Amino acid sequence: MGVKKKKEMQVAVLTICHQDLETLKSFADVEGKNLASLLLRCVQLTDGVSQIHYVKQIVPLLEKVDENGMCDPTIQSCLDILAGIYLSLSLKNPLKKVLASSLNSLPEFFLPEAVHRFTSRLQEELNTTDLYSYRKVIDNISSCMENFNLGRAGVNNLLKNVLHFLQKSLIEIVEENRKCAGNHIIQTQLMNDLLVGIRVSMMLVQKVQDFQGNLWKASNSPMWQNMCGLLSIFTKFLSDDDLLQTVQSTSGLAIILFIKTMFHPSEKIPHLISSVLLHSVDCTSVPEWFMSSCRSLCCGNVSGSAVLFLCQGTLAMLDWQNGSMGRSGEALLLDTAHVLFTLSSQIKEPTLEMFLSRIMASWTNSAIQVLESSSPSLRDSLNGNSSIVGRLLEYVYTHWEHPLDALRHQTKIMFKNLLQMHRLTVEGAVLVPDPFFVKLTESLLRLEWHIKGKYMCLGCLVECIGIEHILAIDKTIPSQILEVMGDQSLVPYASDLLETMFKNHKSHLKSQTAESSWIDQWHETWVSPLLFILCEGNLDQKSYVIDYYLPKLLSYSPESLQYMVKILQTSIDAKTGQEQSFPSLGSCNSRGALGALMACLRIARAHGHLQSATDTWENLVSGARIKQGLIHQHCQVRIDTLGLLCESNRSTEIVSMEEMQWIQFFITYNLNSQSPGVRQQICSLLKKLFCRIQESSQVLYKLEQNKSKHEPEKELTKQHPSVSLQQYKNFMSSICNSLFEALFPGSSYSTRFSALTILGSIAEVFHVPEGKCLIVLWEIIFFQNILILHFALFEVSVLLPFFEVLFLPYNSCLYIMKFASKGQKKLSPFSLIIICQPQSVIFMDYAYYGNSSSSYLPNLFVAVLR
Repeated sequence: MGVKKKKEMQVAVLTICHQDLETLKSFADVEGKNLASLLLRCVQLTDGVSQIHYVKQIVPLLEKVDENGMCDPTIQSCLDILAGIYLSLSLKNPLKKVLASSLNSLPEFFLPEAVHRFTSRLQEELNTTDLYSYRKVIDNISSCMENFNLGRAGVNNLLKNVLHFLQKSLIEIVEENRKCAGNHIIQTQLMNDLLVGIRVSMMLVQKVQDFQGNLWKASNSPMWQNMCGLLSIFTKFLSDDDLLQTVQSTSGLAIILFIKTMFHPSEKIPHLISSVLLHSVDCTSVPEWFMSSCRSLCCGNVSGSAVLFLCQGTLAMLDWQNGSMGRSGEALLLDTAHVLFTLSSQIKEPTLEMFLSRIMASWTNSAIQVLESSSPSLRDSLNGNSSIVGRLLEYVYTHWEHPLDALRHQTKIMFKNLLQMHRLTVEGAVLVPDPFFVKLTESLLRLEWHIKGKYMCLGCLVECIGIEHILAIDKTIPSQILEVMGDQSLVPYASDLLETMFKNHKSHLKSQTAESSWIDQWHETWVSPLLFILCEGNLDQKSYVIDYYLPKLLSYSPESLQYMVKILQTSIDAKTGQEQSFPSLGSCNSRGALGALMACLRIARAHGHLQSATDTWENLVSGARIKQGLIHQHCQVRIDTLGLLCESNRSTEIVSMEEMQWIQFFITYNLNSQSPGVRQQICSLLKKLFCRIQESSQVLYKLEQNKSKHEPEKELTKQHPSVSLQQYKNFMSSICNSLFEALFPGSSYSTRFSALTILGSIAEVFHVPEGKCLIVLWEIIFFQNILILHFALFEVSVLLPFFEVLFLPYNSCLYIMKFASKGQKKLSPFSLIIICQPQSVIFMDYAYYGNSSSSYLPNLFVAVLR
């Protein structure tokens, strides 16, 4: 893979109006050293990135000015222009953040003038009447509140005007949206503007200090009137089905936030919101401003979606931590749950179902926060045996296999939180055996294993109470889960659950005893069922267990490999007829213990759990066992054994002499495979081996060149690099000889196809510029001037692709002649293929009717390299 080029930063150029440009020119000094000169050079640039460097010089320049500089008209004008520049930049322009960061470091004596100038410019922005410029102004209000001291001060100074502008803009934008009905592009833009406007209104309430006091709450205060106006607008948006649901849901958040900010006394807020959610508002007991702004919520028929979004606002905008809302807050929490249960039976629209699942998950989060410091009565209402928890579990069971991934994820969050809720309600008591957890575990285990939600819930249960309590109910769970791994649709769920279980079990066992005996129990529980499946399971079970479960187990517990090898070796060595746990060597229809052993070793080596190949052959498995695997009756055992030799997690790992001998042994007996799939796997694995040889030979070559700079023990091989390189060359020459010899007259189609494909892989892998590596293709294959290849009526279409990848040197010419004989003296037509240059193939068909050559060229391919 090539190295990705770093994407260059795109920065739009800042510009100023003609009047400001003339102002800068008039104040710029001759030497070009004052602030006006700096800004003038900056705005005249045509590269935004270069302008950033000039912007960063503003504050260092002002730091050199003394306090008398406040009265300097040049600096005053420049501060005014800087405020204009900031407000003119788009929200995503990096220059905006750079300028804000620089201005945050202004010397303190410049701040009053800077705030004054910025407030004046912001007021000009708020006076705009162009509806399609409102979004830019709203973005500026938002950016002023984000880590920009001058901006925040300006917004505070103009808070009344800002609120009025937001109220005006939201009204006009929604009206424009109605006028543009049918124009989806414009409507999408307006909806987005509307959404941003609501969010900025909420940001102001949350971040502006003035809202923390009570002075603005006078009914005749302009700020109060603007707040009531905005609350009224949000209430209308909540019930307006012509708006996007994201706009409606955000309006629900804003309504609860504004009520929380405006309503007094705050102790009555939970009761007020409960009455709104339950449609039981007493219109005579609520303030007039609330009735005026939220009349439709108090007296009208509120839609289910509107109530849903109000529930979302209730859970998101109120403070549920530390029981700050007291008993009334607990009552509101319970009322919200009942409202959500009612909505769950009414809502059928997919998008609203998604909203509902997220809000119910949010409810469980809020319940956990309240339970951490709640009253005994609330604990009774939210323990595992309560009706609320029962309804929530029913929702989880109903939706845990929902088609939407996001909704299934929410059910997992809900289930996990329900377990945590019950733990909080019985805090101080013995969790296990807890009747709720025992009953829940038993009910889950009674379900069929084809139910995918079962795996998710069991995983959460294991994390909550531990696997040992589940195993106490049924010790055969690991075997049951492994049994279903023949179903591809269940494999990811089953392997994830097994991983959660065996990790939890190991942690528990290690914490219970300091002795090492616990590992035997762990192996018996998790490894033995795995080995049984690998030996006796069906083909799909074995394949999926090897691909999904075995790597996870070895990754978490690499030391378990020795246990696997020991058990399987014992099984292999067991005498025929003796009682044993697993089949021994297997057959053409069964992999047996030998197949399981090779699969385990292959996965372990491919994932880096074997220290080195030499240690493996010496300590784990013998050469005789490897040879058994290489000529096993079952093709997959042969493939796994070959994979063990060819695959490695390190592409530069040295191929040992033993491995090369075994590969040669394998090729001798396995070229004639009748299965196309097996032939393809063999060729693919051997290509991986050749790539390892190629890459490790380059490392060896460099080591040989720099051997004086390296300590022997730090090298990749215990022997001299030149020795390993010579072994590589001898091995490759021997491989090529064997492959060419396989192309004898009468050899089968599969033998010839395999031999040519492997030769093609060799040609592809080792074709490198001369001098880059000591192993060069032409030194291996064409070690003689003339090679005679014997074929028996082999198709040119199969042979030709092999030679096309050889990329013959420019000074080489290869003649391949095919003579087809039907046992007669006369030769049938033959094709002469001449490859004169790399990737240049010329076909010439000839009809030869003489018999002069029949005595020495029947059924032959003659390849001459000149």
